[in-house]
Amino acid sequence: MRLRQMFLLGIVLVVVGACSPATKEEAVVATADTTADQELWKWATVRFEPLPGEALNPDNPLTPAKIELGKALYYDTRLSKDGNISCDSCHDLALFGVDNLPTSPGDTGQLGGRNSPTVLNAALHGSQFWDGRAKDVEEQAGMPILNPVEMAIPSEEFLVERLAADAEYQRLFAEAFPGEDPALTYQNIAKALAAFERTLLTPTRFDSYLEGDREALTVEEKAGLRFFIENGCSTCHNGVNVGAYSFQKFGLQGDYWEHTLSETIDEGRYTLTNDEADKFVFRVASLRNIEKTAPYFHDGSIDTLDEAVRVMFKVQLGRELTDEEAASLVAFLESMTGEVPEEALEEGHEAAG
Repeated sequence: MRLRQMFLLGIVLVVVGACSPATKEEAVVATADTTADQELWKWATVRFEPLPGEALNPDNPLTPAKIELGKALYYDTRLSKDGNISCDSCHDLALFGVDNLPTSPGDTGQLGGRNSPTVLNAALHGSQFWDGRAKDVEEQAGMPILNPVEMAIPSEEFLVERLAADAEYQRLFAEAFPGEDPALTYQNIAKALAAFERTLLTPTRFDSYLEGDREALTVEEKAGLRFFIENGCSTCHNGVNVGAYSFQKFGLQGDYWEHTLSETIDEGRYTLTNDEADKFVFRVASLRNIEKTAPYFHDGSIDTLDEAVRVMFKVQLGRELTDEEAASLVAFLESMTGEVPEEALEEGHEAAG
């Protein structure tokens, strides 16, 4: 019996030895790597949040009927005066909610003054537009429709009458807003559009990482995340959308237009508030899907993500990035690329008409 116990003990020791690092030095390195990896994950979970399953607003409950209506409206060119553009024209969901242009042409072809930001995950932003002039997607949804440079609808009444002439829209509004008379109102147009936008969430590998899967990111992506945190990027780009919750001056270490291809100087929130403290202040951009939403910044003046991170370090932190540092940052940012919800895409959908 004693010989059998010794024999089994020998087998155990052999197996344990085979699974252990070959040397004490390797054991120390393995422990250090594990500790550093755990530390990085803890840093990340303090600064960022995984994307929730839903983006809810208690004042605009989501229902299948309301979302269906919102999708029909989103793709309908009748929301522009002459029928030349829809919401999807500037925020093309097949292109990750943007049009990849510096600024977008409106119903008459006139260009807007600022780059069209993505609508993906926008329902989770702290405010809407580059200057934050709308508090949520419900308020935002009605604004471009009446903007003379964008969709150019002359009045709320004009659009309500246009849509009310369509029997299918009468049915869709009645189903989406039961008990309301009339159901087809301008406010409900905006609510339906916003309800659809609240479904445009794009979870990523970065979310899996934040939820505890520390192998969801590659070694290079983790290096980029560490560099991102250690250099203060997460001071502004934080939270569930890795940005979009605060305002910051663009050009803390020099005039931004001297480092970009900006053709005009945009004074940011100052044009909205007339407060000197708001000169050149913009809402911090969300970095989700940033790989796919070029060109960058409020004026769309930078074409590549590599150049965008270099400009940010110059004008916000006053330093140059090495090629290795820039590549590391870009690798991390690309880990936040998700997929557009298939059911939100226009394919297979016929707008009311």
